[in-house]
Amino acid sequence: MSDYTLIIVAVASIALLLFLVIKMRLHAFVALLLVSMVAGILAGMPPSEVMDSIKNGMGGTLGFVAVVVGLGAMFGSILEASGGVDRLAHTLINKFGEDRAQWALGVSGFIVAIPVFFEVGFIILVPLVYGLARKTGRSLLYYGIPLAAGLAITHSFIPPTPGPIAVADLIGADLGWVILFGAMAGLPALIIAGPIFARYIAKKIIVEVPDLFQPAEDDGRELPGFGLVSSIIFIPLVLILLNTLSGVLLPEGNIARTILGFLGHPFAALLLATMLAFYYLGTRLGFPKEKVIEIATRSLEPAGMIILITGAGGVYKQVLIDSGVGKVLADMMTASPLPPVVLAFIVASLVRVAQGSATVAMITAAGIMSPIISGLGLEEPHLGLMVIAIASGATILSHVNDSGFWLISQYLGMNEQQTLRSWTVMETLIALIGFTVVFIVSLFL
Repeated sequence: MSDYTLIIVAVASIALLLFLVIKMRLHAFVALLLVSMVAGILAGMPPSEVMDSIKNGMGGTLGFVAVVVGLGAMFGSILEASGGVDRLAHTLINKFGEDRAQWALGVSGFIVAIPVFFEVGFIILVPLVYGLARKTGRSLLYYGIPLAAGLAITHSFIPPTPGPIAVADLIGADLGWVILFGAMAGLPALIIAGPIFARYIAKKIIVEVPDLFQPAEDDGRELPGFGLVSSIIFIPLVLILLNTLSGVLLPEGNIARTILGFLGHPFAALLLATMLAFYYLGTRLGFPKEKVIEIATRSLEPAGMIILITGAGGVYKQVLIDSGVGKVLADMMTASPLPPVVLAFIVASLVRVAQGSATVAMITAAGIMSPIISGLGLEEPHLGLMVIAIASGATILSHVNDSGFWLISQYLGMNEQQTLRSWTVMETLIALIGFTVVFIVSLFL
């Protein structure tokens, strides 16, 4: 089959995927599987080979993603149930002081979203925004935007959140580099899209605290200590980073590198953090063992669907590779004047704007880019940059087809126009700043 025909197949498969998700409202997992089958057959693969590609793509992806996302979901769930999220936010606000509460909320969101899903973290912490806005008389956006920015940045840029985990696995990136570059891109994005933008937009859009809001009452439950909670959250990140650094700085066979390679593998690092969370944030705080098990089991319900969608993204990637489409795209990219990070950002941005979900945009863009990236032979640091470039593109221009748009609109009491002027602009600032950092770093590697 000619290269021209294979390119048409690739473009048609992307168009079909968007049509099924946007117009037909087909679930992303089913749509990705169906498109993968159609793309394989149209590319001339025998039906039996298409099915083998589906099996290999699903199995190869889930072997990593299912373990990491599953453990991360359990970890985040016990942190939420124990009151660890509340402890982090309240302590940071007390430390920063009321005058700098914006920064405290941004940092709280940034830390909390490491183990906790964006929506859950926002719903838990938004009462703090209500309370501060009522006390100071400021617009809700003055405090709400920094919180949302912190949560959104980590949700997109910092593993073990599902999006960057999935992208890293699909393109073969080391999580240590992803964490490092995610933090480098995320911190300036947090400063500009969080407190700085919030001060501007809060003067333009005055949003009052909902009348139904009632301050939460103290139920007398003992909350875990700030040091304990923050230590458990950062343990897996530190171990993963040390593993990456040891691979760069220490010779192969070195005992320290071997130990860090084991403890810093995402499986071991997250398993350790989850077990510590079960004990120190569960059993030691008085939760019966049955309750801890129930919390962990319930956390796998939302995680399960993310895992399946990611697996379907792996299927799409594998079909593109096995059909020869990936090689053709890689050859085109090699001859293209566009740097790989720019192309990755553009692809993810187009998918994001078209269908809404940031996670689906990341997975779809990674599936498209994976065979291209493998053909370019990029080194580990560059692969980490590609993950953040894709994540940046998948964050841009959140609008009415994104569930996050409506979550912010409802909880902050804004209409569609106000949400576009605040939330959508904030998301776009995060995307553009994150990509700018990635692009600049790529020039020096």
